[in-house]
Amino acid sequence: MPRALRDADDRTLAEAVVQHGSERAFRELYRRHTPALYQFVLRVLGGAEAETEDVVQEAWIRVARKLSGFRWESSLRTWLSAIALNLAREALRRRGRVRTEEWTDGVAPVAPAPRDAERIDLEQAIARLPDGYRAVLVLHDIEGYTHEEIGRQLQIAVGTSKSQLFDARRVVRAYLKPSREMRHA
Repeated sequence: MPRALRDADDRTLAEAVVQHGSERAFRELYRRHTPALYQFVLRVLGGAEAETEDVVQEAWIRVARKLSGFRWESSLRTWLSAIALNLAREALRRRGRVRTEEWTDGVAPVAPAPRDAERIDLEQAIARLPDGYRAVLVLHDIEGYTHEEIGRQLQIAVGTSKSQLFDARRVVRAYLKPSREMRHA
């Protein structure tokens, strides 16, 4: 990979792709953003690797098709994450796992108690969250989005984002509590 491409910013690379059809520039964008995108989608999908690979691939296909229309009102990473998030939500719907009450204001489900002997690390705890909680937690605490940005991406109220984050953190703490108690025993 030529050093000039490695050092170029996303916008310069995207312009090379759009204006000149540069496959090298596209590969550099892919190389630069795919590892974080993969981890993001993997968390949203609760650890389903095959589905994650499909969603990431489809996200890049859509980016390639729509890159010329990208207006740079946000970063490429933000736009790519939004595309991947929508695709991940579609995958969850196809799975039949998205329950509408998770995306609206409502009573939070109670986390099932993990077995005493079961050790759960943070990634496993996140994967066990209900889909709506997991999406908000990943977007806010891991990806760094604001509640306003999350609300726009998930098409939920800001208050819903805040309450789901609160509940998601509570559930994760409940999942992790037995593991912490065992380490101190």
